[in-house]
Order: sequence, then structure tokens, then C-alpha cells
Amino acid sequence: MSSLVIPTPRLDLILQTPDEVFAWVELLPPADRAEVSPDWIARVRAAAPGDPWALSYTVAERGGAFVGACAFKGPPDADGLVEVAYGIDPPHRGRGFATEATAALVAFAFASGRVGRVRAHTKPDNAASQRVLAKCGFRRLGEVTDPEDGLVERWEIPAPIQPAG
Repeated sequence: MSSLVIPTPRLDLILQTPDEVFAWVELLPPADRAEVSPDWIARVRAAAPGDPWALSYTVAERGGAFVGACAFKGPPDADGLVEVAYGIDPPHRGRGFATEATAALVAFAFASGRVGRVRAHTKPDNAASQRVLAKCGFRRLGEVTDPEDGLVERWEIPAPIQPAG
């Protein structure tokens, strides 16, 4: 297990090793595996263990079961933009885990000092995911066509303004 853990009040986001990421992808149902980005898989193959921008996190209920996964879709770009992705396993949905995990990724990104804006995409018909992003402070910017996912809604949140002084 990786040493990087992002704790939240109820969860631990545990950074996976590259081998753990590939094993997790193999365990996904075929429909979910088809949603995994080939570009992201290529970044994982090239990633060093411990790279928080390339590897995914297992979302674990503290003292309990693994409930899902989340990740950055790559390192911050030249403009300080990073994208997040998340998914909670069906038996664990509806308990706020996606919101808690997403908020933790956003906080980690802003605390890095390398990120000025975080982006996420949702399918237009995914109301649950849209609620997660709204609760985390993201703002819906509109629809865009993603090369891998087709029509999606784009959401973003800017870094908090730091007080002077």
C-alpha cells in the first residue's frame, strides 16, 4: 500500500501503486472498464509510484470497506488547471462519500500550490454527480464535447482567494 493517504472525517483516500491501479481496472465490470480513459491508463503506465497526479486513490470508509475510487486525470497544466474524477460503488452510494472524496481531492490540489482551478465533467443525465459538484462549490459552465466521453457538462471551481498579509 502507498504511504500517501488523504484523510477526511469519515474516509481515507489511499494512493494506489501502478500495479494496484491495473488490478483495480481489471476488477471493474465491463461497462465501467469501458469508461476508463486510455490516456489515463498510459499516464499510469509511465507514472512513478507515489505520483498523486497520475495514480488513483482507493476511497475507504475509515475502519471499514473500500467504497470507491477517485483520481486526478493528470498533473496540473501550465495554467494551473487539474481535472478530477470519482466514482462510488453502488452499494455505498447516497451516503455523501462522493462529495467527501471530491472535496478532499480539491483541497489537496489547492494546497499543492500548483493549482488555481479544478475541473470536472459529468454526463448531462447524471444528476447525482451534478449534486456532488454543486455541494463541493463547483459551478456549471456549460456543455462541451469530450473526445473520449462525448457530450458532457463542464464544471469548475477556482482556488480560494488568499487574504493579503
